[in-house]
Amino acid sequence: MEDISLKEVHWHGDTLDIIRRFRKSVRLNIGSELYLLQIGERPLHSQPMATVGRGVWEIRIADGKGAFRIFYFVKRKEGIHVLQAFQKKTRKTSKADIDMGKARYRDLQRKK
Repeated sequence: MEDISLKEVHWHGDTLDIIRRFRKSVRLNIGSELYLLQIGERPLHSQPMATVGRGVWEIRIADGKGAFRIFYFVKRKEGIHVLQAFQKKTRKTSKADIDMGKARYRDLQRKK
């Protein structure tokens, strides 16, 4: 059996704390999606989020109690950067969540 090298996950700001407050089923789904990224696969529930930044994607988890999102960016050598995590309250993603994702993306780009 081949050893799989997992990409490291980097949590920006309070993203990990926010995800820890989500319901267990949501956390498990997010963890499964991030694991796919770690092994180099595309998550099942993701789409590009170009409004946040070039190369930024969004993982979308929905359950009977709401919609949950994380913005992430993958840098080949460094791993996966989780930029923002939140529960959606309306159909449209809030400006505050997009702005926070953009700010963290810009900070990440400056550190190149």
